[in-house]
Amino acid sequence: MKKMEWIREALSARPSTDYLNQREAAGWRMVAVEWEREVQVEPPARSAELVPGEEIPYGTRIAGDCLHLEENPTEMQVLNHLAEMVVQDQSYKHMAELLNERAFHTRDGKPWTALAVFKLTPRLIEVAPRILSGAEWENRKRQLSRVAWNS
Repeated sequence: MKKMEWIREALSARPSTDYLNQREAAGWRMVAVEWEREVQVEPPARSAELVPGEEIPYGTRIAGDCLHLEENPTEMQVLNHLAEMVVQDQSYKHMAELLNERAFHTRDGKPWTALAVFKLTPRLIEVAPRILSGAEWENRKRQLSRVAWNS
């Protein structure tokens, strides 16, 4: 039974005709040529720029110039409240109830549900470093330290 054997050689210079003939004489046949080159690439778009066809991340809105995104204050309030509730170890259902009590609605104007809060969790993880490092959060953290923790 015969099997195929392959080798891959890294070249530092163009192979000579003699080298190719030696390989063929040893039973090898050329089946592919791989090329590479360096190209100039543009840096990736900043997250604050508007990309056509892409969903607008929760907590942002289209700016007045229609070219970039800016913070949406109401949605950022929701994210701040959710961050607090996560720290307090609230259930998704309870988080949704509290948001509804505070008269917040989802983007499509519906009341919050446990599933809607759960689906917002990845976005909360993205913005949490910015939320948790603000001066306003320091004040809230002091108030939260008085909360009885679940342990």
